[in-house]
Amino acid sequence: MAALLEQYTKQKSRRIEIQSTIAKERKRIVGLHVFGNLYDLDPKVTKDKEYLKSVVLKAVEMAKMTLVEIKSWPFGGEKGGVSVMALVTESHVVLHTWNEYKYATLDIYTCGEHSDPHAAFNYVVQALKPKRHQVFYANRSSE
Repeated sequence: MAALLEQYTKQKSRRIEIQSTIAKERKRIVGLHVFGNLYDLDPKVTKDKEYLKSVVLKAVEMAKMTLVEIKSWPFGGEKGGVSVMALVTESHVVLHTWNEYKYATLDIYTCGEHSDPHAAFNYVVQALKPKRHQVFYANRSSE
């Protein structure tokens, strides 16, 4: 009987510990930042504001994020390019291109527990078809 009581007490203690951990996790910010560089892009793509905007919109969808607003701006001049910024309830998706360098940077940050910034990043890479790219990850979750 004493052994059963001890086992029950341990199980109950473990359940309380698990429930406490779950409660803490729910209060925790789960932040993941995926960002990178895309090299040797087609110059026609780096200038196409509407296409780049549609790519970022689809990336938001692929990541299961909720769009608040999207804006895009073309930049002329020697280097030129386009910037597209999507504000999402979970944070943001930002793409900047430079025509002269056939280059882009991509920044995807989410604090959404069910968002997938990796899927968004991979989609943009597939859509823009760089000859090579780099990807970096940062865990920006609270403790």
